[in-house]
This record gives sequence, C-alpha cells and structure tokens, in this order.
Amino acid sequence: MKLVTLLEGIPRVTGRSYALTSPVRTGRWHTRDVFSLFPGGPSTPDKHFISYGISYPMHTGPGIIFAVFAAVVFSAGCLSSIFPDPLPAPTVTVTPSPIPTTESPVVTVPVAQLALQSSDLPSDYILKDRSDITYLEVNQISHDLGWRAGYAVAYYRINREKYDITELRQTIALYSLANMNTVYNIGNDAVASGGTSATATYELPCPNVGDRTTAYRIASNQSAFTTYTIVFIKKNSYEELTMGGTTTDFETLKGLAQVAADKIR
Repeated sequence: MKLVTLLEGIPRVTGRSYALTSPVRTGRWHTRDVFSLFPGGPSTPDKHFISYGISYPMHTGPGIIFAVFAAVVFSAGCLSSIFPDPLPAPTVTVTPSPIPTTESPVVTVPVAQLALQSSDLPSDYILKDRSDITYLEVNQISHDLGWRAGYAVAYYRINREKYDITELRQTIALYSLANMNTVYNIGNDAVASGGTSATATYELPCPNVGDRTTAYRIASNQSAFTTYTIVFIKKNSYEELTMGGTTTDFETLKGLAQVAADKIR
C-alpha cells in the first residue's frame, strides 16, 4: 500500500519518526501499540499527527538491524536450498581375498606320524611292535622305484580262556611320486598271489580310502584263521593293513584304513 499522509499541512520534522497517535485501530495494531514500536517518536500521543505508517526520516536503530538480520536469514535459506550440504561419502568395506593354499602332492610329515596309534584302535588291542624300516631291509625292486622311507607297527588282542587271538599290522612305505602306480600294481599283485595251496584268496568290495584301494580276504583251508588285507596308495605313500587271527572284523579294518589315510598330509 502506498503511504500517504492523511492530514496535509502537518509540518515535517527532519530526523524524527512519527507513528499513529490517534486512538483508532489500524489493521491488527492499535495506534498506541504502533506508537511504541518506533524509537524517536513522541512519548505521549499528539492529536496533530495521524498517519498510516512512517512518512518522515527515522533514526538508524533496531528496525534497520532487524531488516538486515531478516535479509541474512532469508539469503541463508536460499543458499542452503541451492547449495545443500554434501552427502557423506559411502562406506566401502574391503573384503580381503583368501590366500590360496596349494596342497603338497607328497607326504610332508615324518613317516612315523602316519602309523596308527593305540588311541585309534579298540581298547582291547595291545601294542606289539613298532619301528622304522631300514634301507637294507627292502629289496632291489623297491630301491629302483625310489623307496624313501618305511615304518611298521603291530597290535594284537588275546583271550586265553577262549584261545582267541587277533593281530593287526600296518606297513608304510614312501616312494617317488612318479612311480606310485607301478608300486601299487606290484604290491597289489603280491597280496593277491601270496596265498598257498592251503589258502584261498578273494577280492572284496571296499570304499576307496586313497588314490587307489583294493581289499582281500585270505581264508585257510586247514584252520579257523582268516586274514583281511587292504592295500591303498595316497600321494607318495603305499600302505598295507592286515588283520588276521581266530577272530577278525573286516568292518573294523576298513575304518582303520580310513583313519590311516587321513593321517597322510
């Protein structure tokens, strides 16, 4: 609204502000209220001055400061809408790549650690003998195939009242890796043809506990003795597990063969 002076002829007083001083309502403010808003105005109502607003110069004061403050707040709001706060950088989780492990193709533990322990067997088995096999104890064929080391262990159980005895033997030999199939074939043939006229040899189904596995039962025609043998190779290890006696258990022998194969690493 354009500000006008209601009563002309009112003298202008430079450097002083005037407000409504007549006891009438102007908008939502009473003239007495408006009067008190402007510094420099008369301290008491003056009937000669009636106007809708300020028509004369004012002293610089809180009004100007308020206007500047409002402008700053307004401009800050505009700037924040134009230039919003930057978004936080996304968190990047780096998952370390697993280190590939390469398993050795040959046995990496001492040969004695491949032998069955008393804790691996049924509690009624007793250690009979265990020892390294020396170079001079093996034949020339084994030397030619790259024999490296050997070990043998034997356990037994006995029931004197029932004349019952069972022996368990494990034989281990390490060879050159390139010759393991030849070693297996020779050893396997030796077990299969190792019977006599008094025995009969039968090949048995057996789960594979290593790279190659074969099992046999050798039954005596003249006694109650029965022998089971499992032959297997894994990495560069050749093993034979044999259980024989008046009481034998092929299932127990298969379980022990798996335990022996698990020791190869």
